[in-house]
Amino acid sequence: MNRCPWCLGNELYIKYHDEEWGVPVHDDRKHFEFLILEGVQAGLSWLTILKKRENYRKAYDNFDVKKVSEYDEAKIEELMNNPDIIRNRRKIEASINNAKKFLEVQKEFGSFDNFIWSFVDNNVVKNHWKDLSEIPATSELSDKVSKELKRRGFKFVGSTIIYAHLQAIGLINDHLVTCFRYDQV
Repeated sequence: MNRCPWCLGNELYIKYHDEEWGVPVHDDRKHFEFLILEGVQAGLSWLTILKKRENYRKAYDNFDVKKVSEYDEAKIEELMNNPDIIRNRRKIEASINNAKKFLEVQKEFGSFDNFIWSFVDNNVVKNHWKDLSEIPATSELSDKVSKELKRRGFKFVGSTIIYAHLQAIGLINDHLVTCFRYDQV
């Protein structure tokens, strides 16, 4: 079975690739989870974050956006002392900020899903890459989404982070054309 080569060599990565990566997401809790995890991943490998994902779900109230938006200084200190997650104050504070901004988007658009999918008119961008070297780190779309999120006050949403986010939530299908998942998602 042909897979995108970036996931090979680790069972957790293979499972993520085979079951989640690139599958269109339409659940706001899942959107929030990926947005927070992509921001936390900045400067680190995605595999590092995947290994800590369950710890993040516990630490962040299963990514309940309302609860996260209400985290206070005591909760920040609790997270800073949690050895099972990435203990970076700026990223933790950004996640709380982003929860508040996420709620504002939900209020304005009815859901974050409506907002994010509006950038592609509810149609997956299906690329036709034959080699990993062809896949960009950013695109016109990720630039546009990043700029809009920043305008709305989100943090850790640069174009590279957003490109990875759009791949993860299935707005962009960047499975290689030789990958068995390419036509499935």
